[in-house]
Amino acid sequence: MNITYNEAIEALNASVEQARALKVPVSIAVVDTGGHLVTFARLDSVFGVIEFAVRKAKTAVMFGVDSDIMGTIVSGADIHGNGMLNSNGGLLTIAGGVVIKNKDGNIIGAIASSGGSPEQDKEIALAGASKLN
Repeated sequence: MNITYNEAIEALNASVEQARALKVPVSIAVVDTGGHLVTFARLDSVFGVIEFAVRKAKTAVMFGVDSDIMGTIVSGADIHGNGMLNSNGGLLTIAGGVVIKNKDGNIIGAIASSGGSPEQDKEIALAGASKLN
């Protein structure tokens, strides 16, 4: 099952609200289970974090774990870590990418924020993901 457009907008809006509450200029991306962009918001963030948000979301959904957890996995892979980071068009394994699950616990997509601190990015993404859980 894939995230619908309406679900993606609901998650995005919750994350936008959290970013505004924190007063953090971020980019937020929502992707489906194939890693394809469903919706996106740029809240006055710098240009460079647009792709970061998309890659964090893709990393989370491709591996079924939040992007920072994938970072822990990659960092423990010794010499293979570099190959892992460069797989699938490049991963971004820092906090801010969160899987989105439906009420049955199935992954339906991912949401990611980039532009704040790692802690802020994760908090913003979690606000969106939790809207659908």
